[in-house]
Amino acid sequence: MHSEHSGPPSHRDRPPRRRRRDRHGRGMRGPLAPRPVPIALTRAEKFDDLASDSVERLTKRWPELERVRFAVLDVPEAETELLADEPVALGRMVPATADETAMIILYRRPLELRAESRSELEMLVHDILVEQVADLLGLDPDTVDPDG
Repeated sequence: MHSEHSGPPSHRDRPPRRRRRDRHGRGMRGPLAPRPVPIALTRAEKFDDLASDSVERLTKRWPELERVRFAVLDVPEAETELLADEPVALGRMVPATADETAMIILYRRPLELRAESRSELEMLVHDILVEQVADLLGLDPDTVDPDG
């Protein structure tokens, strides 16, 4: 025989309630700042901005770089790492082919690990970009960016 339960509804019968505070009473966790504020940018987004500024600076001096693709990858691919002169590549230039335009790649994590401050990272990113552009254009790095 089936009996009806006349007590309060079980937790399965109640609609889920929204939590307004965490279990310590401090409020819900969430972003510290709204998205457009610089503090809300991820490390990858900050790195992309830094690299973009450097590319823009070089493109103003060398307009032919507008045809070059620039990319940021977190780490080098396994085969790239084996081909590099350094234990871990910091950047790479892929020459143009009949089907593809030339591409310069920066590797974010190895660059971040070598820099102790944001200003040092900025200089390192720019130096690697200058080296890769010099390799692409067949010029000396001092010719590509005499101010750097």
